[in-house]
Amino acid sequence: MLRALYSSAAGMESQQVNLDIIANNLANVNTTGYKKTKAEFQDLLYQTERAAGAQAGQSNLVPTGIQIGHGSQLISTSKVFTTGELSQTGEKLDVAIQGQGFFEVQMPDGTLAYTRDGALKTDNTGRITTNDGLPLQNGFQPIPPGTTSVTISPTGQVTTQSAGNLQNFQVQLVQFTNPAGLESLGRNLYRETLASGPPQIGTPGDQALGLGTLQQGYLEMSNVKVVEEMVNMIMAQRAYEVNAKGVQAADEMMAMSNNLRR
Repeated sequence: MLRALYSSAAGMESQQVNLDIIANNLANVNTTGYKKTKAEFQDLLYQTERAAGAQAGQSNLVPTGIQIGHGSQLISTSKVFTTGELSQTGEKLDVAIQGQGFFEVQMPDGTLAYTRDGALKTDNTGRITTNDGLPLQNGFQPIPPGTTSVTISPTGQVTTQSAGNLQNFQVQLVQFTNPAGLESLGRNLYRETLASGPPQIGTPGDQALGLGTLQQGYLEMSNVKVVEEMVNMIMAQRAYEVNAKGVQAADEMMAMSNNLRR
């Protein structure tokens, strides 16, 4: 009965974390470029009462053993990097990545980070930055003063026009072997880890790297589906209730055993 208490408590804790993750997904349903998080669980250590294949006398073997588990635990929280829906804004510096890939930005400490948020802006020097003022790397050039038109092709060719002068530059995207291994920093940013592998830089639309293309005047919305998350929330709530019933049942059984009279 004590084992049932701890197993059910472990299950309740797992479902609580699952609910926390679902709540965070729902909180970011309107966050540009947000990728939903998926909770993954595994069962805990098993207590073996009798091993399968043990000798049962006269050269007989036990066909199945006796193993009793001790609940579940969270093993990973992985990002799901499916492409979200594209929303048309008409802004010349709003750029959505249609497919795989990331924009590379420079952090204040000089390190590099990566984002899918294409709501780009310009600072007082004309540099193209994120909403937090982080400058974009890999070919992004400052927009000259007096620019009247900015055109971004699907393959990353940027053309600016000012007073009859044209300026062209080529921007690039970054891809990782294992995007799910990136570390989430918040603020729509990710950081390279050993699990993600090193960044691979290429031209948008590069099929060898599997890079997506750029779509000017659009933003990639969150890939969170509200109905799906609500269903997951109900399932997590029901699982939590069932585990709570397990705790209650084990407690009642212990109370009965404590009240036994000879």
